[in-house]
Amino acid sequence: MNQDLDRIDGRLVAELQNNARLSNKELAARVGLAPSTTLERVRRLQETGTILGFHAEVDPKALGIGLEALVSVRLHQHSRDLVAAFRASILEQPEVIDAYHLAGAIDFLLHVAVRDVDHLRNLAMDKISSRAEVAHLETAIIFEHIRGGALPNFRGT
Repeated sequence: MNQDLDRIDGRLVAELQNNARLSNKELAARVGLAPSTTLERVRRLQETGTILGFHAEVDPKALGIGLEALVSVRLHQHSRDLVAAFRASILEQPEVIDAYHLAGAIDFLLHVAVRDVDHLRNLAMDKISSRAEVAHLETAIIFEHIRGGALPNFRGT
């Protein structure tokens, strides 16, 4: 369960979002705490679910990914069962790296990573639009993925 962050916790989270590879000693120096206190606070932030994990940013080309796209999906109906079935099916696809369940004209927006345009076409036709609950599918090729900054802290700390 997430917790309210105090000013120091907010600074720890911000520093780790900017560079999760900071050593505990470096992190402690940046926020003005003893390393032991810093370690304890970071562990607490993980245990309470504020920090969900640490990730490495990888060059897609190094993994054979030559193309990324956004796939917009509209379903025929919006029953819980159909949405859950579609959600489960897309999460099984290794090409789907992010999935957003939306309100509005589009029900799902999928960020996919594939080898090439043929791979994208096959994914769209064989794994997504072939599902009975899918009414409409539209793809948009990503020319450039520009990663945003850290999540803002609206808790006022």
